[in-house]
Amino acid sequence: MSDTKKKGLLSAIKEKGKTLEAEMSFFDHIDVLRKHLLRGLLVVVIFTGGAFWFSDFIFHDVIMGPKNPDFWTYRMMCKLTAAFPNLISSDFCITHIDAKIINTEMAGQFTLQINSCVMVGIILGIPYLLFELWLFIKPALHDKERKSASGFVFFASTLFFIGLMFGYFIICPLSVNFLTNYTVSSDIENTFTITSYLSSISTLTIGSGVIFQLPVVVYILSKIGVMTPAFMRKSRRYAIVVILIIAAIVTPTPDIITMLVVAFPLFLLYEGSIFISANIEKKRNKELYGVSKVNA
Repeated sequence: MSDTKKKGLLSAIKEKGKTLEAEMSFFDHIDVLRKHLLRGLLVVVIFTGGAFWFSDFIFHDVIMGPKNPDFWTYRMMCKLTAAFPNLISSDFCITHIDAKIINTEMAGQFTLQINSCVMVGIILGIPYLLFELWLFIKPALHDKERKSASGFVFFASTLFFIGLMFGYFIICPLSVNFLTNYTVSSDIENTFTITSYLSSISTLTIGSGVIFQLPVVVYILSKIGVMTPAFMRKSRRYAIVVILIIAAIVTPTPDIITMLVVAFPLFLLYEGSIFISANIEKKRNKELYGVSKVNA
């Protein structure tokens, strides 16, 4: 068979595949999505089962870590205080956390172990869940769109785990220290339920991972023309205010150094998103008009 016939046959197969994809009904898409969700659920169940095997380490060293004064973050804060006594207040060094955690439900500790392991299973399964999501939306994309989004799973997973680490080692310990020591009246003793503690830790940690998806979201919105670098530059002042408010809430003291430690990565995240949006607009203008200049 000649090369021309081979190319024609391959082209016909591709066109037939696209026609079949186009003819898929709504329920066909639901069935395909169900299969992807079931595979993702199976992976989460496997990771959850593995988490049960290491449940003691997960609970005592990971979940309860931000509550202990010898947590890595607190030790680094004390080292920074000792190294720069003239720049950093002594309050920055945390050596005691007065937090009493109790269980008020009969099945509380049992459900705590289950919830902890499920949470770990979901976190570890995020890359595979994103991979299944990519497999689901991939057939609907053109070849050029598939090529430009080929690194979606890697970059989204990497940003999620970076945000996860930032939330766990920075946001969580600072928030735990602030909330456990914050009092309206000395007559009120701070006593927290284990459910409340786990909810706060998981929300701050996973929430940080989700926030770090901002470049991915901006990339997608810029690709479809909703987000522009000009809009993000124009909104920079509002973004700075929001970031500083978040940093002020989670920091234990009104120390400007502490606030900047929390706010700086968020600033970088926003500026990186502007760069991504500008790069996409530059490529789009070059393809459409043959110019690479981006309108500010």
